[in-house]
Amino acid sequence: MKFKVLGLIILTLVLSLQLSAQRVQNPAFEKKIDNLLDKNTPVRTVHEIGDEWQSYIYLDAREEEEYQVSHIPGAIHVGYKYFDNAVLNRLDHNAQIIVYCSIGYRSDEITKRIMAQGYHNVYNLFGSIFEWANCDLPLEDNNGESTQKLHTYNRNWSQWVTNPSIVKTW
Repeated sequence: MKFKVLGLIILTLVLSLQLSAQRVQNPAFEKKIDNLLDKNTPVRTVHEIGDEWQSYIYLDAREEEEYQVSHIPGAIHVGYKYFDNAVLNRLDHNAQIIVYCSIGYRSDEITKRIMAQGYHNVYNLFGSIFEWANCDLPLEDNNGESTQKLHTYNRNWSQWVTNPSIVKTW
């Protein structure tokens, strides 16, 4: 009897550790992201940020059209193809900065670019705005109003947004 209870406790601990190591809700999405990102770029997950999400400066590395549909509240658009470097001049080099895009590839590149300019606390949001939306965190439109719309880049990439309350556009 003691061994059965001990076995159940060990199994529960192992499963808990596996779940806590998961960085996004969908394991297939996590695998997709892992295949695209530079392993040397610092990341933060939505779960690590948690209730402290408002203490960061968010930089949106998507294109203007995507940003206008919705973005993380208070996020500053910096773009990817036409990165707006002037935004950095307004930020403290020690500010806590989270860079995001749709899934994390573009923001990974922008995070490295910002770090090369001497910013110290810059992180790529693992799973980016797709995981943010999957966790049912707030989105705002270009007028600062709450929205459920999300630009999902295209039909193929939209598969990674699994929150049924999100209205996908591309």
